[in-house]
Amino acid sequence: MNLLRRLGTWIRSTPLFVGLPTEVVILSSVAFCVALGFGIVGPAIPIFADQFGVSAFGASAVVSVFAAMRLVGALPAGWLVDRTGERITLATGLTIVAVSSAFAGFSTSYAQLLVLRGIGGLGSAMFTVSAPALLLRTVGPEQRGRAASAFQGGFLLGGVAGPAVGGIVLGISIRLPFFVYAATLGVAVVVVITMLAKAELRDKLEPATPTAVETRPWTSVLGEALHNRAYVTALAVNLGNGFASFGLRSALVPLFVVNSLHLDKAWAGYGALASAAVQAPLLVRAGRTADTRGRRIALMLGTSITTIGFLGLALTGSLWAYLAAMGVLGAGAAFLGAGPAAVVGDITHGRREGPVVATFQMMSDVGAIAGPLIAGAIVVATGSYEAGFLVGVGVLTVTFAMAATMPETLKRALVSEADDVVEGGPGQTSTP
Repeated sequence: MNLLRRLGTWIRSTPLFVGLPTEVVILSSVAFCVALGFGIVGPAIPIFADQFGVSAFGASAVVSVFAAMRLVGALPAGWLVDRTGERITLATGLTIVAVSSAFAGFSTSYAQLLVLRGIGGLGSAMFTVSAPALLLRTVGPEQRGRAASAFQGGFLLGGVAGPAVGGIVLGISIRLPFFVYAATLGVAVVVVITMLAKAELRDKLEPATPTAVETRPWTSVLGEALHNRAYVTALAVNLGNGFASFGLRSALVPLFVVNSLHLDKAWAGYGALASAAVQAPLLVRAGRTADTRGRRIALMLGTSITTIGFLGLALTGSLWAYLAAMGVLGAGAAFLGAGPAAVVGDITHGRREGPVVATFQMMSDVGAIAGPLIAGAIVVATGSYEAGFLVGVGVLTVTFAMAATMPETLKRALVSEADDVVEGGPGQTSTP
């Protein structure tokens, strides 16, 4: 126990977490557990599906069904957050993914594996909505960018460590990664239940009667947010980031490395490491930029730097230019993790507005699903991977233009939430 306390003290003293609430550290640890487990099981899923004698399309469908069900379940998860709270939704979602993963490890048919991964996707939707929603309720506007960066750091560290551990686990047994994934999620559930039970929320002091947000239908709350240009910009940026960074990069870079640069496939992994190596030290700077200089500049930096990275991939023809371009993409990712999430927190004012957060999260999934399909079609039609990367440049250029012209939300959030404190706390209205 003393070792855990010392570890917690050391983590809180690092530049990424110093000055942030304990809840941010806990949620970032949960993100690490989730990313670690997913990184372990990810490479095993299509290989395991192949054991049932299905085609390449069938093996890929096991991966796609998880993402598709997470997309379908996002808005219901947002509604559930508003009804039951972030912590219950978070623990329930993680439990669903853990249990479904364990059962998937025992699958005796392709159909069982496909259904269980789909169920896991629904649980993942509950996690991806409730965790950032809770994160944004634990910090004020002056810390939202840094909190988002810290949460992103948990995913980044777990995402880097996961595949490395996964290779060892996969070498032992094709089924073992599913059980290890379930175990890492089980640890996350325990952390949520035991360490977030008394989380300090910005709107902790709730009024005796339901707030205006609680009594309004979620469609009304979401409709109001969609009339806010800054929120729409955050949605567009997250969509573009999902399309380019998660979609195009994951689908095209491995093939580009092998077929265009004529390098060993291992260099696709080394490129990802180069990206992470640049992204990690910039997380603190990106969060502070969003919290001090404003959300707009963070979005502009993220979209412009990422655009340059994809342009570099389109023009590169050598190993070192490829690694440099991947490093630039890592720099852009640091700012894209901090800025858009902080804007969403400013729009919700730290209140429980699950559908608003859910819609934001959905945009990244939509982009990640559409990106590989569109890029693949373009590569097939043109025979050029560079053309696929240039599509990403075009999408990101549009999001940069939207970010450059969006209204700044940081100062408005500081003033608005200061008024809330005077009137009795966030989410409350003054009485006559």
